Amino acid sequence: MSAEKDVTACILIIGNEILSGRTQDLNLAYIAKGLGEVGVTLKEARVIPDIEATIIAVVNELRAKYDYLFTTGGIGPTHDDITSECIAKAFGVPWTVHPDAHKHFLNFYAPGELNEARMRMAHTPEGATLVYNPVSRAPGFRMGNVYTFAGIPRVMQGMFDGIRGELKGGKPMQSRTVGTSLAEGVLAKGLGEIQSRYDDVEIGSYPIMRRGTFGVNLVLRGRDEARLAVAAKEVAAMVRALGDTPVEE
Repeated sequence: MSAEKDVTACILIIGNEILSGRTQDLNLAYIAKGLGEVGVTLKEARVIPDIEATIIAVVNELRAKYDYLFTTGGIGPTHDDITSECIAKAFGVPWTVHPDAHKHFLNFYAPGELNEARMRMAHTPEGATLVYNPVSRAPGFRMGNVYTFAGIPRVMQGMFDGIRGELKGGKPMQSRTVGTSLAEGVLAKGLGEIQSRYDDVEIGSYPIMRRGTFGVNLVLRGRDEARLAVAAKEVAAMVRALGDTPVEE
């Protein structure tokens, strides 16, 4: 088994609109998948409201706990877009106009169009590094181990794709799936025994509907491909022993 350090991350989704149910979050799955591909383990995700004290406290808690923290939402031009200011307060630095963002906006907006609301989007915590926005004009930013992205999915995806290459992870996570029509109650005992022998492989059981009937996908995830393959073979053998033909992916 590998002794390589597990590089960890958390996603912090900020916005009253998510908590109210008016807006469905589409960013978590995209970031989680991308992190797995570069060997960063997503350990936690939270959704919090647009409340200054809450944002500051949670950002400080999570940036100390994980190697990376990714926030989404709250960096637009309106009064309730307070994420950027709150991160400045979390780091104890001024919230100031970033010179590169200001220059970018001056080059884009016609004279008189760069109003106070738009200038809010040119502010970052002092010392932040801009994250390029290939979709619209307002950038995200990095402050320490905290990446701050827009909440709009297409914009967030462009920002995340732009910084993926600078993330320092371990081995990418690999996965194997063993499908079966057996019920979870039938599988539980044997699956638990296999898991106890492979503490470096995550084994999960996920009920599905396949061709009009219920089934279960047994998903194995790990960074050691050889260990993963052996564990998957044991799971498939268990399914056969219980009287079903496994579907291996």
